[in-house]
Amino acid sequence: MDIQKVGVVGGGTMGSGIAEVCARSGVHTTVTEIDAAAVEQAQQRIGTSLGKAQARGRITAEAHDAAAAKLSYSHDLADLAGCDLVIEAVIENLDEKRRIFGLLDTVTPPHAVLASNTSSIAIIDLATATQRPQQVVGMHFFNPAPVQPLVEVVRSVASAPETVDAVVAFGTERLGKHVIRCEDRAGFVVNRLLVPYLLAAIQMADTGQATVADIDAGMKYGCAHPMGPLELCDLIGLDVIEAVAEVMHAEYAERLYAPPPLLRRMVAAGRLGRKTGAGFYDYD
Repeated sequence: MDIQKVGVVGGGTMGSGIAEVCARSGVHTTVTEIDAAAVEQAQQRIGTSLGKAQARGRITAEAHDAAAAKLSYSHDLADLAGCDLVIEAVIENLDEKRRIFGLLDTVTPPHAVLASNTSSIAIIDLATATQRPQQVVGMHFFNPAPVQPLVEVVRSVASAPETVDAVVAFGTERLGKHVIRCEDRAGFVVNRLLVPYLLAAIQMADTGQATVADIDAGMKYGCAHPMGPLELCDLIGLDVIEAVAEVMHAEYAERLYAPPPLLRRMVAAGRLGRKTGAGFYDYD
């Protein structure tokens, strides 16, 4: 399968990052959002990121302009009618994702592959909202998508081998990502390992075993991690961590996946991390 045109549904942090990756790789990319205001925000988000990449010497001025020229924006899913691959990157909510996949099934051409950037939701639950479950996979990028090299390609029990192979080839050969394959189990590979670690750090802070700063310092200076677990929670978003933990806890019924009380309270208070200006740390 030759993937030449990509659609991205959702222009938030992950969606805009995925769109930028595709455009910088020379792929015609259409970003769709819920309304004109959200489209404008997505366009500004990608423009800012491309500008920073150029200022930091990661891309040339020519590459910046070439990537910008590959991007188009819309608030109408019907504008994805010419796409070979559509990547959904909306909120981590099963009902909303199923609604999007049902709509994509009606507006995209029969050959198109539909992928989800979900970090935890079962791909088969999204695939069954369509009439083409064999052409539905997970394509999980990591934040920030233009910088992080990994993509998890997730195959459900219904995914056709040729669909998985095509997405893996696109991720490696066209996008230049390091792709790993995984089965359709909650958390896939990375979050299955990462989330219990993050939840343990939150639990440690909740019980007062150590301060937030000391927990992070312990992992940075004792284990050579680039950032501590609570700094990472703020980067990912505490609401995202809570949602992923709940999905994993429901699937595995193991205590290590249960969201700690402190996490629930912080999400309820709107202290979601960097994106709200406050989480375990305060941000200007």
